[in-house]
Amino acid sequence: MPIHSQSRRTRLAIAILTGSAFLASLDLFIVNVAFDEIGRDFGTSSLGSLSWILNAYAVVYAALLVPMGRLTDRYGRKSGFVAGMLVFTLASLACGFAPGVWWLVGFRVAQAAGAALMTPASLGLLLAALPPERRAAGARLWAMTGAVAAAFGPAVGGGLVQISWQTAFWINVPIGLALAFAAVKVVPDVRHNADAPRPDLLGGAVIAVATGAFVLGLVQGNDWGWSSGRVLAAWAVAAVGVAVFAWLITHHEAPVIDPALLRIPSFAWANIAQLLFNVAFGIGLLSRVLWLQQHWGYSAVRTGLAVAVGPTLVPITSLLVTRVVPRAAPGRLIALGCVLFAVGGVWQAAVTGNQPAYATEMLGPWVVSGIAVGLALPQLTAAGTAALPPHQASTGSGVVNMARQLGMVVGISIMVGLLGSGIPALARFQHVWIFMAASSVAAAIAALVMNAMRGSAVTSASAASSGSDVVRVATSPKERVGPESVTRVP
Repeated sequence: MPIHSQSRRTRLAIAILTGSAFLASLDLFIVNVAFDEIGRDFGTSSLGSLSWILNAYAVVYAALLVPMGRLTDRYGRKSGFVAGMLVFTLASLACGFAPGVWWLVGFRVAQAAGAALMTPASLGLLLAALPPERRAAGARLWAMTGAVAAAFGPAVGGGLVQISWQTAFWINVPIGLALAFAAVKVVPDVRHNADAPRPDLLGGAVIAVATGAFVLGLVQGNDWGWSSGRVLAAWAVAAVGVAVFAWLITHHEAPVIDPALLRIPSFAWANIAQLLFNVAFGIGLLSRVLWLQQHWGYSAVRTGLAVAVGPTLVPITSLLVTRVVPRAAPGRLIALGCVLFAVGGVWQAAVTGNQPAYATEMLGPWVVSGIAVGLALPQLTAAGTAALPPHQASTGSGVVNMARQLGMVVGISIMVGLLGSGIPALARFQHVWIFMAASSVAAAIAALVMNAMRGSAVTSASAASSGSDVVRVATSPKERVGPESVTRVP
């Protein structure tokens, strides 16, 4: 194939694969804006019940990301990507026909299963299509595409909800079908570890149950009572589930999370920072949407336009940072973004009042938050995936996205617990924004630790490769990926 034809095919493949990230993020941010309308249509104002529309999706998505990543690593990323896109698309169609909240939650679970199959395959295919020196940039592009969707999502969602909340889900259908068809035609297949053992699907189910039980306790704590038997039972199930999951990942041939990956310090701390930042990020958008609609009386369209300002700054900030300081340490950029996000939360808590005053009370904090996300989020994804060996690209990216989704689940659940039932007063929202800031500061600390660990790893790798040997990461299922198990190839 001529070089220019191959280059054009690669660009088309990149567009398709990043388009899937756009679609998944677009759905998430549209659903945030549709929250109130869905509640009115189904005759419920319970934030706890409605939160499961987001949380059930995120729990299942997070729990299945890594097992699905391992399946696509073994059986083929292209087939996994196409199958996941079709499941996501059909489930989106079904969501629009849901006759009640819990039917919608069930269809969201099916959506999540499709997204969990599609997402690690898409990033794995993207990283495999690029040379090593361009993978970090590719990961940033993939993450930034989601940020672009975040900019469009609220405004698009507001317009769609004016027609009906069902269209917020049906918009996925034509886009998803087009991406699946184009992927069949254009995207090359990649597979690794074809002889590897079947991944631990039981472990995926266990962590889904454990996370769901933990979230259930957080969400229902206000209604059931924080010391009630049901809440304590939910948390007991979560604790037992985590213990079982920890045992499974150390005893299964192909665990949900390879413990060896977690022994790579920079990778482990990148995921800790990812989780903590997304606790704050999950709170940031939904809390402001609820405030605008419930307290300031904004319509869905007006809310979408109001919150679109922050996400619009995400890709702009990310592009400027890449051009102005291309060699800046990722950990420092992430830490700066996290600190700015905390500033936005404290500022929001300090200036917000009960009377609508968007320009003086919401715009400034939201602009700072958008810049903060542009600094932190793409760099978090790049830092967590750029150093992964090719044969574990889908698996490792699944871990990164799992941390991201779990962070958002925990953040939204804590927000529901802090806001309580009914329409929360300003003081409760202020508590939410202060908690959001605290979580973001914790993420900044984790990012600085990651940066220090990454620097140590680079120094060690340089020393190890100063001779004629080449460092190789273990590729068989029985070999461990980590500094202590690196072998040398003459």
